[in-house]
Amino acid sequence: MNVKRFLTRFTPYLFLAPAIFIFGFALFYPVFYGITLSFFQWGMRDMYAKAPLFVGLKNYIEISQSPYFLTSLRVTSIFIGVTMVAELSIGMALALLAERKTRGLHIFRTIFILPIMIAPVVVGVIWRYLYNPTYGLINYFLGIVGIKQIMWLSQSHTALASIIITDIWQWTPFVFLILLGGLQTVPNEVIEASVMDRANYFQRLIHIKLPIMKPIIGITVVLRLIDAMRGLVVMFIMTFGGPGLSTEVLSLHIYKTAFVGQRLGRASTISVFLILYMLIVAFGVLRIFRTERR
Repeated sequence: MNVKRFLTRFTPYLFLAPAIFIFGFALFYPVFYGITLSFFQWGMRDMYAKAPLFVGLKNYIEISQSPYFLTSLRVTSIFIGVTMVAELSIGMALALLAERKTRGLHIFRTIFILPIMIAPVVVGVIWRYLYNPTYGLINYFLGIVGIKQIMWLSQSHTALASIIITDIWQWTPFVFLILLGGLQTVPNEVIEASVMDRANYFQRLIHIKLPIMKPIIGITVVLRLIDAMRGLVVMFIMTFGGPGLSTEVLSLHIYKTAFVGQRLGRASTISVFLILYMLIVAFGVLRIFRTERR
């Protein structure tokens, strides 16, 4: 009887064990190897010629003093801050509009989510052509209203803004869909009770809907933060971090350090910093949007 009870209790875990082992190995081994490699000096051309040279904390000291790394960190912070605020604001506004039952709304939702379905490489190519100073559609329409030609991707003060607009265009629908689903989980009884108490629309939004949606908003921001920090395809296609370092985010800086500069140890160090930076920001966001259990 005890054996039968034991098998009944632990059989599901035995079936899950291989998948958990493979998933854990695939997840934690690269992280562990990257942390280990950050303490070594190792180039791609030395991969088979000689063993990595242990340098301790030298890579960490170097990146803390590197103007290229600090510039990439500043660009990443600006990019994330602006895109998160814009996407959350626009996504919430659209979700509130789509919450109401409007004729033909399902067609709008279908069209609106199309940017999410486009591969980032294609997005980069499309917007690079749109920003083209000679035959791009953006400059064409600006010329119609009398605005002179703008070199969108060739000037440091407009290149990052162009990348930010592209990211907002592609990922605001993602935020919109999650927030719309969150709005639909707000209990109707609470809304009806507030209407009976003569609460207006903005009072219901600020005191009922947004507090109930705080966990959903927090998770949405964290998901976008993680994706924005590790994304580099659009920047790679549109500007390759230029002009200068004006659009070089940390993920692209890691790519250049590893495959252009061929310094794997230093690239691993920057990757470790990016992971820590991502965790700190994510936990901070979750702490801000957490709700107290009642």
